[in-house]
Amino acid sequence: MNEDVLFRELDMDGDGKLSRDDIHRAALHFGWQWPQASIFALLDLMTLRAPLEEDVFISNMVKVYQDPDGPYGEVLGMVTHALEMAGSPLANGSERDKPAETVEVRGDAGIDKIIDKLEHVLSREAAEDFKSALKKMNSSRLQVSTSETALLLIDPQRSFTSGSWKQSLGSDGDLEVMPIQAAFDNCADLLKAVYHRTDVMFTRCPFPPGSYDWDERFEGIIDPDQFYFIKPGNCVLLPETNGFREWVDGLIDRGKKSLVMGGCTLNSCLRVSSLETLSAFRDKGLEVIVDLSLCGSRSSNYANSPQFGGASAVEAAMKQMSVEGVKVAERVEWI
Repeated sequence: MNEDVLFRELDMDGDGKLSRDDIHRAALHFGWQWPQASIFALLDLMTLRAPLEEDVFISNMVKVYQDPDGPYGEVLGMVTHALEMAGSPLANGSERDKPAETVEVRGDAGIDKIIDKLEHVLSREAAEDFKSALKKMNSSRLQVSTSETALLLIDPQRSFTSGSWKQSLGSDGDLEVMPIQAAFDNCADLLKAVYHRTDVMFTRCPFPPGSYDWDERFEGIIDPDQFYFIKPGNCVLLPETNGFREWVDGLIDRGKKSLVMGGCTLNSCLRVSSLETLSAFRDKGLEVIVDLSLCGSRSSNYANSPQFGGASAVEAAMKQMSVEGVKVAERVEWI
């Protein structure tokens, strides 16, 4: 299909411009699935702040088709740079750096909420194993200064709680995603307190329409035009054109000393992204913290296994992060 024909197919309201609403409606109308997920993600980001003119769309699509890196190459780099210059996606509100009240999670929230889910889904023994792992890690509470700390939430998307990723887990999907749902609950509670008060950023993994959006827990909290980093794999630093490195450099330039991470999943994307971020920015003095109360994984990853020497995949990930210099906290309190 020629680029001009594709433009007309996607322009659902026929106004000669491609809006974000056009892209989402067209993707659903034409039944886009995994083969189109990467281009869908790019087009969502390209239309984040303003509709696309036809000539701009055609020019960029030609570049994508000619680029060995496709949607994750030159065009993505141009989009992230243009968004930064046009409206600074690095800031998410005029109240940024306004002191926040201490955020405390009590009762059945925080890490206790995740442990309760494990006891329900797996067994009391599995929940006790996770609590034992926390004690071995000595992962107590950690206080951070809102003015000196930024927050990155990894892939808080519908796919992991009700969409295509969950569905790929088969008949056990409802049970497997319960710890992730609990973690997203905690993430939403935290955002209510710190969003617009400090630097907050997100990643999104390319998924088909209907699974790509933010999880429903974040409705009314995350701004509709919130910038994010496209992260097709486990590492937030890839592709190199997604803007993450530039964002962290900007944090450091403005005096941010710590980056707190949460989201999903703990033993894959959180583990890899935290370790690689620390490796890339350790020499610049950045501290990387993983807040376990904000992190979830599929339930079976909390069960002890011979594969990890009698520990669980989650415990092995926690240990690796800690050994290699990432601070692993049972809960982070923002002051």
